[in-house]
Amino acid sequence: MVSDAVREMTERLRAAGIENAAFEAQCLFEDLPTEKLAAAVDARIAGEPLQYLLGTWDFLSLRLAVGEGVLIPRQDTELLCETAAALLHDVPAPQVLDLCAGSGCVGLGLASLKPDAAVTAVEKSAAAFSYLTENCRRYPQYAVRPLLADICDVALAGEYDAVLSNPPYIRAAVLPTLEKEVQKEPQAALCGGEDGLFFYRVLADRFVCCLKSGGFMAVEIGFDQREAVETLFSAAGLQGVHTLRDFAGHDRVTVGYKK
Repeated sequence: MVSDAVREMTERLRAAGIENAAFEAQCLFEDLPTEKLAAAVDARIAGEPLQYLLGTWDFLSLRLAVGEGVLIPRQDTELLCETAAALLHDVPAPQVLDLCAGSGCVGLGLASLKPDAAVTAVEKSAAAFSYLTENCRRYPQYAVRPLLADICDVALAGEYDAVLSNPPYIRAAVLPTLEKEVQKEPQAALCGGEDGLFFYRVLADRFVCCLKSGGFMAVEIGFDQREAVETLFSAAGLQGVHTLRDFAGHDRVTVGYKK
């Protein structure tokens, strides 16, 4: 019976210490064929992320393809999209850069909230780029253009109303302490160098100049990075630099404007 199968999976997952065992068992049961359930539970117990096993994950109103080699979209990142959409509300057909795009959740998420936006989504990992292109194909109604490139050396023409990024920002020394599920995600999408700030420096040094006058840069940050990122943004000449908190009360999105 259905309930028996879900109950058995729940018990196995719970015994392995998985926090949301009932929810995860239900997700697996609903999304995977019966013959794959046992192997999926084994893989989950071994630390494979639920999202990779399902092959998709919801973000805002989108259902995005995910899997090994791409950072899993997280609900916290929705604040970055919502903030950008609010700031661009009165800007007709805004031109937007999404840097370190990964699955494309930021660029596509913004486009789902601001459908006339034209987004260039830049990602350097070939594995992640395959998911980015797949997700752009899933939502052809949005003008999101994937670009395979490294933000450290890419040359982009034109000026943008917004530069957005959820860059790698975890300190290198912290990576080995992360949950085993998180360690299954690509380390390059997590590690922000020794102090976690490497990519914020790249963004401030290389992409403030890409903004139109009155445009803004908005980035996701770690819970303890507000002061450092605000300082970098201000030193790069951005004005009105401030940080918004997420629903848990943690510093999450830092914004600065070009004069």
